[in-house]
Amino acid sequence: MKLFNLYIVLTCLLLLNGLNAQQTPAKPQSEPITIEGATAHLGNGKVINNALIMFEAGKITFIGSANTKIARKGKIIDAKGKHVYPGFIIPNSTLGLVEIDAVRATDDDAEIGTWNPHIRSLIAYNAESKVVESMRPNGVLLGQITPRGSRISGTSSIVQFDAWNWEDAAVKVDDGIHMSWPNNFTQGRWWMGEDPGLKPNKDYSKHTKTLADYFDEAKAYLNSNKQPKHLPFEALAGIFNGSKTLYINVDDEKGILDAITFIHSHNLKNVVLVSARDAHMVADVLKTNNIPVVLNRVHSTPNKDDDDYDLPYKSAKLLVEKGIKVALQANGQMERMNTRNLPFYAGTVAAHGLDKEVALQLITLNAAEILGIDDAYGSLENGKSATLFISEGDALDMRTNKLTHAFIDGRMISLETHQTELWKRYSGKYTNE
Repeated sequence: MKLFNLYIVLTCLLLLNGLNAQQTPAKPQSEPITIEGATAHLGNGKVINNALIMFEAGKITFIGSANTKIARKGKIIDAKGKHVYPGFIIPNSTLGLVEIDAVRATDDDAEIGTWNPHIRSLIAYNAESKVVESMRPNGVLLGQITPRGSRISGTSSIVQFDAWNWEDAAVKVDDGIHMSWPNNFTQGRWWMGEDPGLKPNKDYSKHTKTLADYFDEAKAYLNSNKQPKHLPFEALAGIFNGSKTLYINVDDEKGILDAITFIHSHNLKNVVLVSARDAHMVADVLKTNNIPVVLNRVHSTPNKDDDDYDLPYKSAKLLVEKGIKVALQANGQMERMNTRNLPFYAGTVAAHGLDKEVALQLITLNAAEILGIDDAYGSLENGKSATLFISEGDALDMRTNKLTHAFIDGRMISLETHQTELWKRYSGKYTNE
């Protein structure tokens, strides 16, 4: 009987070992690290050829030319012929909130109800997600974890992608609240015998008024004795005093203009437009109001029949040329899986007219500035976090984006995932290795 029980235990251990668990998070940086000889793309539009980068205790202590006569410290990584980049940043993502779409128990990206500003995505974030793990081999090292659904879906937080739990992962807690602007058009309900095409939303004005009334009620509550306690209104306080950012998901031209009117009528200080499909049509208004934009997935098709065929590819260029701060996201179908393509979205933008180093900014410094973490992340500068990676080639090109090393806050993280294991396994099958 004892031997039988021992057999059961050993079998269970073997099975558990075969589940390919998340890689163990890296330990804190224990010695200085020097990267020498690479081409450093700083993330702020500048490039240093034959660069020297040193970091210690998780912070960059030197960045400049490798010809500089300065003592190299600690472990030296020879990166001649390679490229160094700041860690890429994904805004407006549900990474870590859903693991398998078809398994309801792994889906925690939305709450019931219409008004949920007090719902915090951070506490639902799964730091051991295999989907999150698969972002790192492409250089996506940080993200804004954002709830979905409802008129006001909740509060996002920013995390780094190598952690034991959500507390360890947190970089900026409760950075902003996400709201969906009412649609000007509705889809016909074909199952009810209606034309399946788009038609004007007859309730648009009513929905926008309801939204305005909700904000008025919240402001009145916050200026009162706050009794009885109202958690959703309490959560909106940061929007009114400027300590949090309001992210407005809106696409069409009229919706964008109405949202800007809404912003002014409620004296909202920090606002970002998300998705913003028609932003190029009102670019001058956005520039005048100094409103940044997080554009929807670049690899998509035009929305209107008379749109240019390449509009999704060049929208970022049109906005950047107007002086608007732009970042890229991966929202849409299979958004979590598509997030690993974030650098290639920037590559597509560069292929359609935007300078490559400017395109890089859309997923590094611009994203960091929009999310309010640019004091530590988004670019390679002295005193900033050593969150960076080394690639064998151009990281914006899927053919050459091959990471050899990656660091988050100076910690050398694992680039092994269940996907890299499968890649090696099946590569061996066809190469007879």
